[in-house]
Amino acid sequence: MSISMHFICRNSALLFKNKVLCLNSVISRTRQFSSTKNCLNIMPAWVIDKYGGNDVLRFTKNAAFPIINYPNEVIVKVCAAGLNPLDVSMRAGYGAATLSMKRDPLNIKQSGNEFPLILGRDVSGVIMECGLDVKYFKGGDEVWAAIPPWKQGSLAEFVVLSGNEISFKPKSLNHTEAASLPYVANTAWSALVNTGGLNKDNCANKRFLIIGGAGGVGTFAIQMLKAWGGHVTVTCSQNAEQFVRGLGADHVVDYTVGPVEQPLRALEKFDLILDNIGGDTEQWALDLLKPWTGAKYVTLVTPFLQNMDLLGIADGMMQTAATMTTKALKHLTKGVHYRWGFFTPSGPALDEIKEMVDDGQIRPVVEEIFSFSQVSEAFEKMDRGHARGKTVVHISNPGDD
Repeated sequence: MSISMHFICRNSALLFKNKVLCLNSVISRTRQFSSTKNCLNIMPAWVIDKYGGNDVLRFTKNAAFPIINYPNEVIVKVCAAGLNPLDVSMRAGYGAATLSMKRDPLNIKQSGNEFPLILGRDVSGVIMECGLDVKYFKGGDEVWAAIPPWKQGSLAEFVVLSGNEISFKPKSLNHTEAASLPYVANTAWSALVNTGGLNKDNCANKRFLIIGGAGGVGTFAIQMLKAWGGHVTVTCSQNAEQFVRGLGADHVVDYTVGPVEQPLRALEKFDLILDNIGGDTEQWALDLLKPWTGAKYVTLVTPFLQNMDLLGIADGMMQTAATMTTKALKHLTKGVHYRWGFFTPSGPALDEIKEMVDDGQIRPVVEEIFSFSQVSEAFEKMDRGHARGKTVVHISNPGDD
């Protein structure tokens, strides 16, 4: 072998060795924390390998351990996870087309690359590791967050989140209580503040109607609007009346005794309506708004994801845009505003909500707590519907190894 060839081979070998050492260093830095001391790349989690009913849920001790891929991300040790109706819908495949596009916008990966998928949108836990650009948090901080639906969820020992999605957990709540709030809080905040234009300074003496007020978003919205000085009317079943009145509702209309719009029409008109039910509600609800005063109807039940699933991304987006434009213009001619509300994960919004919680203006509403081994039972409860508050899964204690 010539000297030059020997030199090239030797340098190639050294370069390969350095790359291996560098890769091992990166892996050791990004996977410092795991479920066991012997295997640093796996953790316990509940996953699904296909869409379907409750039978697709599977517990595994070999789920992939999350890693920091961007410098603004953090790894959080999950202490508690909250369940929402969205988790039940996602288990069945709701929004699969849109969420797959969000995960893989260039369509590089094969269909089904989201599996095994971890559900759970609420998390409360402890930061274990921070990316280099994370300045406001550090390891050991107790945080809460609502996880975007295109990311792996909180029914696992660890989860990775971006720094702008998390917030310091309210000091007045334990992790189980805290895990009941982020998703419904971010959803209500997005609908009422971002879409509805409300804030703590412009709600006094205004009238609000919450259609479907006994669920997670409704119970949070009642408390937030009352804290801001509003008058809140709620629709719910008779057996939930005392429950919502205890959260601050001023007037309650029972939807089980007949067409709910009839007693609502007898009331003074409203400045904003938040609709958690959908269906034919919008056919009569906008008539309950004060015309030509900027009053808004905000519905959280939209055809956006369903259109994408049924028609594909391009046609689904066109159909969605056409539907929204048509409805908005139709009602604008009557002097009221028609809007769609969407869940938007936001750490800064949770910062505001944390202050309200610690000031005693908002309290968590937890209906039932399940252990990590009972996730399947927790989903069975969610399947039955008609919840009076949130379902939460306790996963670990802050000090557990």
